[in-house]
Amino acid sequence: MEERLQTIQSIKNKKVQIGIIPGHFATNHSHVNYYVDMTSIKTSLKMAKEAAHELGSTYANTNIETIICLEGTEILGGFLAEYLSQAGINKGEDINLITPELNAVNQMIFRDNTQKKVWGKQILLLISSASTGKSIRRAVDCLQYYNGKLAAVGAIFSAIDKFDDIPIHALFTDKDLPNYQNYPANVCPMCKNSQKVDALINSFGYSKL
Repeated sequence: MEERLQTIQSIKNKKVQIGIIPGHFATNHSHVNYYVDMTSIKTSLKMAKEAAHELGSTYANTNIETIICLEGTEILGGFLAEYLSQAGINKGEDINLITPELNAVNQMIFRDNTQKKVWGKQILLLISSASTGKSIRRAVDCLQYYNGKLAAVGAIFSAIDKFDDIPIHALFTDKDLPNYQNYPANVCPMCKNSQKVDALINSFGYSKL
């Protein structure tokens, strides 16, 4: 599978890159014809910093008090907070970074000691990948419970351009991937054509079958 890996560079900054592997992949929500590898942006100091600068310019005029980091985006979120606190409307402000906990039924929760970082705050929701919007919906439901105010959504990769009325600003979109397709599992044409599933994928990576 790895021999099919292709590298995609950001149009705005060639130092920001993702890998893509064509094939047949299953997520918790759907089947897709690409695995999008965002490992370097999530783990590399240099690339995360470059990615944060590219993404951060989008929010120069958006008041952000807390960044909620989902799906391993904590390093990117840290550099994004640093960038936002140095320019624009957030210059000189302190910005919180937190990650929700998942309980036994896979709901997002915040413990008592971190709820004050959400309650009444202007929230930037940072996610690695948005393919259907279901993960964002779960996070938004959590924010509503803790009275957080969703101000913006950022992603490394997104196949959707907005959630409700809020635009999703992504470093890469489905337009960067040749003929990207996303299907509900029960109507997946690759399954109907008996094409083997290459791997199960989630925000942590992939497991080959």
